[in-house]
Amino acid sequence: MNRDQAYELMVGHTPSVSLQRHMLNVEAAMRAYARHWGEDEELYAVAGLLHDFDYELHPDEHPTWGVAFLREHTDTPPAVLDAIMGHAAYTGTPRESRLSRTLFAVDELTGLVQAAALVRPDRDVRQVELSSLKKRFRNRAFAAGVNRDEVEQGARELGVDLDEHMTRVLRAMQDMQPEPQPG
Repeated sequence: MNRDQAYELMVGHTPSVSLQRHMLNVEAAMRAYARHWGEDEELYAVAGLLHDFDYELHPDEHPTWGVAFLREHTDTPPAVLDAIMGHAAYTGTPRESRLSRTLFAVDELTGLVQAAALVRPDRDVRQVELSSLKKRFRNRAFAAGVNRDEVEQGARELGVDLDEHMTRVLRAMQDMQPEPQPG
């Protein structure tokens, strides 16, 4: 499984553009962490792109359905499958690898960054500042669906300071290149 295959699978199973954007945001954050640690960027990217690919069509079975599908129909590396299971705390899957801990750590935070961008008049993530993101993080009424406890837990599991974590994810999303559009 490479990045292009993961992208095609994600788009094919995810009708919602906003959920596709979420997975692209997670991919960007995963790549940033892979580069930071000198790890396999492609492996991290695939995990980011596929972690929620089944959510829209199989919400009650997510991520178990997706992992079973990937195991049966693709050559997705076991490390990615473990990370996908581990990103959903309710599965009880231990996050034993750095890949698993990273996916868990960036998932919720990318949602907060995206929400912070969407309330800006220009809706441009490149204009979001860390100070604004931190203020919105403390305001639990803002983007109430973002689990702040999991964001903090994720940073602890990675062994990084929360501000450093927020900065890395924010910059990764600000540096994203747009996906080519069909047509």
